[in-house]
Amino acid sequence: MADLQAGIEELWERAGELRAGDHDALAVVTEAVGLLDSGDARVAEVDPGTDRVVVHQWLKYAILLLFRLRAMETQELGPFEYHDKLPLKRGFSAAGVRVLPGASARWGSFLDRGVVLMPSYVNIGARVGAETMVDTWATVGSCAQVGARVHLSGGVGIGGVLEPPNAVPVVIGDDAFVGSRCMVTEGARLGDGVVLGSGTILNPSIPVIDADSGEELGRGVVPPWCVAVSASRRREFPGGEFFLPCVLVIRRLEPGQRHDKAVLEAVLRQHGAAG
Repeated sequence: MADLQAGIEELWERAGELRAGDHDALAVVTEAVGLLDSGDARVAEVDPGTDRVVVHQWLKYAILLLFRLRAMETQELGPFEYHDKLPLKRGFSAAGVRVLPGASARWGSFLDRGVVLMPSYVNIGARVGAETMVDTWATVGSCAQVGARVHLSGGVGIGGVLEPPNAVPVVIGDDAFVGSRCMVTEGARLGDGVVLGSGTILNPSIPVIDADSGEELGRGVVPPWCVAVSASRRREFPGGEFFLPCVLVIRRLEPGQRHDKAVLEAVLRQHGAAG
């Protein structure tokens, strides 16, 4: 893989010279993106030693080069026509993935065994872990990293990021539950086992606050095994008093604790954020 990485980095250095139809360059780029498609490589991952997200920038280079090197083409699938530079993902049965009509995933994304796609969309570079449910009208943006046994509820938007190539994508840990119509974007992060109440917006500018202590836990990151909901807090400005969004941690779970759906629903309803 080191030789392939070196080849991609060399192509990136002269990206301005590359055009669609350069078959040698396209072969190198296709090999690299194929590793993402098969799950043998990933754009980003959490370093267990530092708990920081590490971005494998050369794989983002490969995705960006792919768009430069492929020409637009028309594809017909049943009664539908598409006009794009990239093919759709195939081979779901062999991969053990359930895909309902109306769902699609772009080639270059990875869906692990047991994933279920309701009518939804997964973009290139994204990775969806085993037994995760991507519910109706949910989207998983480019390069987003979603863990195993996650539930992305109806209408959830998991933001994507390709540029700049060193930008950290959204990362969602294992066993998380993301309520309907949540938006998690711009490199925000949910730890393992997080429950995010419906309609919550999380990005790196939004503070995450402990409801019991009032302590700000950080921005754009909900710690593992927390139940969190959308909230707001009062702020004074020269023009008046306004309420700015925040995310409120209202309960902490034991690591590995499975969510009792009835109890969870009651907790969320109590705070006006039923899942």
